[in-house]
Amino acid sequence: MRITGDWIRADHVQQVLRMIEAGGHQALLVGGCVRNDLIGAPVSDMDMATDALPEEVMDLARSAGLRAIGTGIEHGTVTVMAGGKTHEITTFRRDVTTNGRHATVAFSARIEEDAARRDFTVNALYARRDGTVLDPLGTGLTDLALRRVRFVGDPERRIREDYLRILRFFRFTALYGDPERGLDADGLAACAALADGVDSLSRERIGHEMRRLLAAPDPAPVMAAMQASGVLAHVLPGADVSALAPLVHLEGEAAPDFLRRLAVLGAEDAAARLRLSRAEARRLDLLRRAALEGAEAAVLGYRLGARDAADALLVRAALMGQPPAPDWCTRITFGAAQRFPVRAADLAPHYSGAALGARLRELEDRWIASGFALDRKALLA
Repeated sequence: MRITGDWIRADHVQQVLRMIEAGGHQALLVGGCVRNDLIGAPVSDMDMATDALPEEVMDLARSAGLRAIGTGIEHGTVTVMAGGKTHEITTFRRDVTTNGRHATVAFSARIEEDAARRDFTVNALYARRDGTVLDPLGTGLTDLALRRVRFVGDPERRIREDYLRILRFFRFTALYGDPERGLDADGLAACAALADGVDSLSRERIGHEMRRLLAAPDPAPVMAAMQASGVLAHVLPGADVSALAPLVHLEGEAAPDFLRRLAVLGAEDAAARLRLSRAEARRLDLLRRAALEGAEAAVLGYRLGARDAADALLVRAALMGQPPAPDWCTRITFGAAQRFPVRAADLAPHYSGAALGARLRELEDRWIASGFALDRKALLA
């Protein structure tokens, strides 16, 4: 089997692979780029693996006139710049001891040992420079064809090496798993048994994974499994996923939005737990409040703008279990186009300070209640 994407034939990719091979070493693409090419998904990161030691990679790059950076050289990773692109090259490794993220590794010359320490079988696939795919474990290609996300070896051992793999198991299943097959039973049982380990993860790492999970085409089945297994309670206490599936259905062709989907969960202190930015936290709060307050579509369009008004109405419809009114899009567009006709200068010198603000709000409320029909003259009369 071969990977066929144009990306592997790019000059910068071929240049780096040839550079390593010229030194008498194996040069392989590994992980997500191989997996995604085989399933027709976009390829972004082009990670590489080799039996060359990090210092040898650095020397080979310099000899080839390329810039080499020892970004993670103690763990075997060197970043090589070629064609204006970054290429992370990691020496084959095997675990000596593991303690969460703090694993002691030894460099290896065997691809089988490197594959055995990876997280999921579908990520333990390699490819040569000509595109020939290697499956050292003998199960990765089959699992990928069946859209089955499984841990490499013993699931509990893999998880104890890094508890973030619990969240990655759910995310990868949402992205690459077969919805009809569901989650791998052994993997799910291990995640449930070790769910407490999520508490040891930084909120930044949790937030990064949850953003990507909630942005999957349909995260609802996986999120339901997270809740049933007890994992979600460690990530987002108080979250209820029952409205997520209706929301995904209502979204139709709308692009996935992790904040829109987070808004239906009703989790406690979600912004802090996922380390959202201030802008994201404000938008999450706005969507949730607007969905629950019940303002009409045109009013939401005026107050929030078309995008946020549409998201708030979708969240409300999902929480209520019924679709929005047939003309909701038209009403939102109408409201978003409205401009309040009265300005502060229109009320001077009769009002100032707090009284001016209160009067403006009173007139604006009257204008909105009229269906945006009252003009400036009528409001000031």
